Amino acid sequence: MGAGHAHKLYRAGSSPVHALPPHTKLAATFAFVLVVVSTPREAMWAFAAYAVLLGAVAAVARVPAGFLLKRLLIEVPFVAFAVLLPFVAEGERVDVLGVSLSVSGLWGAWNVLAKGTLGVAASVLLASTTELRQLLLGLQRLRLPPLLVQIASFMIRYGDLITDEMRRMRIARESRGFEARGLRHWGVLAKSAGALFIRSYERGERVHLAMVSRGYAGVMPVIDEVTASRAQWSYALALPVTALVVCLLGWTL
Repeated sequence: MGAGHAHKLYRAGSSPVHALPPHTKLAATFAFVLVVVSTPREAMWAFAAYAVLLGAVAAVARVPAGFLLKRLLIEVPFVAFAVLLPFVAEGERVDVLGVSLSVSGLWGAWNVLAKGTLGVAASVLLASTTELRQLLLGLQRLRLPPLLVQIASFMIRYGDLITDEMRRMRIARESRGFEARGLRHWGVLAKSAGALFIRSYERGERVHLAMVSRGYAGVMPVIDEVTASRAQWSYALALPVTALVVCLLGWTL
């Protein structure tokens, strides 16, 4: 984890949110999502309040609304599932514009859409203001099992290498006049996939041998010691604490 690694979700900036230590942002995001999930679905105003809180965080972090909304498209499959719920769920029915819908299905669809959208938005804001390397350091600081952190680190580090290898193989096929147009070309693509697997496996073995020769014994050295002051923790936890107040009001009102 010594080298930096940029990702498409990250938006470089110098805002107060960017400056927070990564483990404080991870803890705040996790706590916020827990609070959102714990909120009763009938308290619709509470979810609107959560959206306002996330909007305030985005404004402080200087993350444009278009940037955020574009990356929320990842939840489209969940939206499709939620849309089907009122039609397939059982129980009491209600007519909406001449269509018979399930009451429990409507509540379930709202529950999935509201909580899912807020959770994804919070995750996108976290990724937009924190580099991948910093996220890994934050997980390490939060005492996540070291083996899981190492696996995530290797996946991130070598994901681009495998993608680049796939691109070179595609260029090599096209330079030889190959173009996949039907089932009869699947054999060539399958052989390419097999060759990619073998190359990736061999690369992994070489990397492991290189690490062992340099003294690797199952634990990665900590190069950057990430710490947070009490003020930084207070700043980061302002979001989930405020959300918790909203959640408690949602249960009592």
